Amino acid sequence: MSTATVQRGLAPASILQGGVVDSVQRALSQLNAKDTPIEKYIFLSQLRSTAKDTFYRLLIDNIIDICPYVYTPTVGAACQLYSNIYRKPDALYLSYQDRGHLAEIMSNWPQKDIRIAVVSDGSRILGLGDLGIGGCQISVGKLTLYVGGAGIKPEGTLPIILDMGTNNEALLNDPLYLGLKMKRVYDDEFMDEFYTATRTVFKDCLIQFEDFSSESAFKYLDRYRYKKNAVISNDGTPYGGKCFNDDIQGTGAVILAGFINAVKLASAASGRSLFDQRIVFFGAGSAGVGVAMQLVEFFTRNGFTLEEAKQKFYLVDSKGLVTDDRGDKLPEHKKALSRKAGGPQYRTLEEIVENVRPTALIGLSTVGGAFNEKVVRMMAEFKTRPIIFPLSNPSHLSECTFEDAIKWTNGKVIFASGSPFKAVTYNSKTYESNQGNNFLSFPGIGLGCILSKANEVNDDMIYESALALSESLDETESATLLYPRLHRIRDVSATIATRVAQAAAKTGVAENEKLYGMSTEQILEYIKSKQYNPSPF
Repeated sequence: MSTATVQRGLAPASILQGGVVDSVQRALSQLNAKDTPIEKYIFLSQLRSTAKDTFYRLLIDNIIDICPYVYTPTVGAACQLYSNIYRKPDALYLSYQDRGHLAEIMSNWPQKDIRIAVVSDGSRILGLGDLGIGGCQISVGKLTLYVGGAGIKPEGTLPIILDMGTNNEALLNDPLYLGLKMKRVYDDEFMDEFYTATRTVFKDCLIQFEDFSSESAFKYLDRYRYKKNAVISNDGTPYGGKCFNDDIQGTGAVILAGFINAVKLASAASGRSLFDQRIVFFGAGSAGVGVAMQLVEFFTRNGFTLEEAKQKFYLVDSKGLVTDDRGDKLPEHKKALSRKAGGPQYRTLEEIVENVRPTALIGLSTVGGAFNEKVVRMMAEFKTRPIIFPLSNPSHLSECTFEDAIKWTNGKVIFASGSPFKAVTYNSKTYESNQGNNFLSFPGIGLGCILSKANEVNDDMIYESALALSESLDETESATLLYPRLHRIRDVSATIATRVAQAAAKTGVAENEKLYGMSTEQILEYIKSKQYNPSPF
């Protein structure tokens, strides 16, 4: 029996006659019939597993409308409800109880030519805390965006969840919870085994660490990112390099890009120099410190010493301004931007804003509403165009809403958020929100690393990704926006990938010899030629 006969026996004639348009339109119609975001999420998950090309064509052609249902903000609820809405496995599950056998388990994965894996241990999911193996939906969602936003082939992607227990009491007491019902363990040997197993089984695989707790995030990035710091396998083979952390580096790149463009808009109104800044960071976890250090690097690459650059930053956690002499023991990652002893000890955000008078206020605290009316109005009082970035996800954890920021600053605010907000009309003028979502950054970083065959992801590559994003606005966007509109994500990702690949070649970590000697235009064309472009029936 021919393939065509089998298809005709399984599919109604109208689908075969209608072709691509029918399958995508039908899926869109079915999606729109779902009442709640989580129902839409479940439908799209099932579509991805049963009709891959139709799903990705639907996503690519309707990226603005569908992205919120495959990732933030809906993915947060999907992680929380994972054991309740579970249908079938959609990620590689590696249990702490399987230590000693991880490579054997990974070798059973049906796809062998894996180019990128997103791995989480579920310990710090968005702003929702420890969600155990529910965090696998973050890995699935990020890879969905890699395919839709950058054109990485779906069969080359691998979502991974490391089940090392959970400290979430509600999950431990939930009879439906699918993960290990034990307190979370932190075991470097287990992580080393995972890392070497991945390097052994999937030799060309780029690893993206996602939503690890703050201290683990920094520790494992430092442990594995450079070949010179490589973990050594039993046979003496080094397996370091070929990894990055999106919460630290991807977030840092996308916020640096937005910050550069925000300062340009503010400087045009006030005449203030691009480098004359005082920046308050509310939130001192891996994302907050990662973003701050990316901005520090921007200043050091533009003529400032490291200490001069650090003096521009005020890091704030739940206890107030982070200082060397505050009286508590600081985690290692906070020490990088802790202010020196002998200065003021501010305890509240309002007190800090009032005394520091920052040019920019950036939130990665997961404290919803932390940028209250008094704080925002003070920012507008001190600055002609205050820069306010409430970046926490999901939406209910955002430090302030776009509507409030517009209203409390009389429309003067330069705003970017982590979650999407609708446009706001105020005093007969409509303002379009900016979303500083990592989706604008990490797909291009990953694509550039994969196609350059980079053996490590260094600082130059991340920095160039930020500059590429900041320069990617078109003439309809540059006067009012900080980021390109999402419908252009595939072209933006290709542009970022080009700069990342060039930086990899320039720093000698690119193993794709084709890149050496290519012009920028040739690399861009090469990258676009490799992008997956689904054509469902």
